[in-house]
Amino acid sequence: MAFDKTKYEVRQIDYKTAMDLIVKNHYLHRKAPCSQAFGLFHKTNTDRPIGVITYGTPASRALQKGLCGIDEADNVVELTRLWIEDGTEKNAESFLIANSIKLVTKEILVSYAEAQQGHLGIVYQATNWIYTGLSDKHVIWTIEGTDNKHSRHIFDSYGGINKAKKILKDKMIKGERPRKHRYVFFNTSNSKRRKELMSKLRYKIEPYPKNTFYQKKMEKIL
Repeated sequence: MAFDKTKYEVRQIDYKTAMDLIVKNHYLHRKAPCSQAFGLFHKTNTDRPIGVITYGTPASRALQKGLCGIDEADNVVELTRLWIEDGTEKNAESFLIANSIKLVTKEILVSYAEAQQGHLGIVYQATNWIYTGLSDKHVIWTIEGTDNKHSRHIFDSYGGINKAKKILKDKMIKGERPRKHRYVFFNTSNSKRRKELMSKLRYKIEPYPKNTFYQKKMEKIL
């Protein structure tokens, strides 16, 4: 059965509503950077979101500058979380992405698919995002006995990496962040502007990853 888009609507929701649903239902079960959030609603019940998508400032300033140059750094936003309630019609994710993008205030969108989780980013492929390969390898630091979290938050709580090392010593564990599939979308209907942004893109455009690609490459690069 084809997805009936006339049954659904997408509209902006507040931060608390978005994070409550994300923490409860998304497989990561934690908050994410969020400057704009949107909900998917069935028109028979417009008070209860059955899907949530959030966009926020990327954790990496280097990524913001690296996508299309320093002049466009503040024009970059990351799709940080996407959740759809189980049992929702197929293609609801694509519908939520496509319709929320129209409401996002930035022109350069970036998102990642967790390669380690076996995700290829099929929903981004279905909504015509540009695939730019795997994210770079990065060192991450965690604290022994705690859940993994972004190193930036650990450093902030101790006043920086050097102070953290002095205080925590052997409790600081050095590791490598798993690489992710990186997708980019230029959020403009102006063909001239889109062409300009494409010319500024610093990452190489690559073919979409498929299952065969994943099976052959993951053991070598993760």
